[in-house]
Amino acid sequence: MTPGQLVLTGLSRRRLYRTVATVGWVPAVCAAWMALIVVVAVFGPWITPHDPDPVDLYNAYAPSSLAHPLGTDESGRDILSRLIVATGPSLLGPALVATAAALFGTLLAVTAAWFGGWADAVLSRTFDIMFALPGLIIAIFAVAIFGPGLTAPVIALSIAYVPVIGRVLRGAATRERNLPYVAALTVQGASKLSICLRHVIPNLLPLLTVQFGLVFSYAIIDLGGISYLGLGLQPPASDWGSLVASGQSAIMAGYPTQALAAGAVILITVVSANLLSDRLTQALEMGER
Repeated sequence: MTPGQLVLTGLSRRRLYRTVATVGWVPAVCAAWMALIVVVAVFGPWITPHDPDPVDLYNAYAPSSLAHPLGTDESGRDILSRLIVATGPSLLGPALVATAAALFGTLLAVTAAWFGGWADAVLSRTFDIMFALPGLIIAIFAVAIFGPGLTAPVIALSIAYVPVIGRVLRGAATRERNLPYVAALTVQGASKLSICLRHVIPNLLPLLTVQFGLVFSYAIIDLGGISYLGLGLQPPASDWGSLVASGQSAIMAGYPTQALAAGAVILITVVSANLLSDRLTQALEMGER
């Protein structure tokens, strides 16, 4: 390595340390974990050490080894490979829920704040009624009607989480609507749609990002619980919740690795998403002071 490369390496490391020190070690670790599981979710089928589907009963409940770092399950399938492949569906469903809830929640919140009056009253009461209904119960009810799978719970949870985002953004959008710049733009001839799309909604994005992270973490728990009950993805497809369920019987046989590994991944991911959302909330509060 040349002296110039050494200097650049030193500068890069110092810049990295300063960035981590500014953000905080805990949020930095959480962000690194979230980035890791996103990469695993995208490239999971191509980076598994073994094919996760073939059954090998002669290799059932094999202990941890270099070939199988987490051992094998009751069917002789590599647990690490199954956990990696299950990451994609485990993140896809919550991401769809959070995205749909953010889109419709923002639309309804801005509509209520901009028009006010009866529109605000109707949407606010609708948010209150929907907020009183647990999302998990709505999702189970949807599965009972449309059958097990990922589609029905995702749609049901998306609807259930709209008021979670809508109630928070409505207050922020109302404050934004009453700021002087909105009146100034109106006097200049800017249309209501232009003001909302180019100014109001962009100013709500930081708060929306925080709410997106919270809903994403809640949806991981809800969809994991639905899969644990056997109402989510059906075999041979799997997600983290179904891995916990299928590994539960192995606990009594003295092989808790699969259930513990899947449960730990759920726990770490949910905690990381919540901590990052809390850090963003603190940053927003500091910025407003």
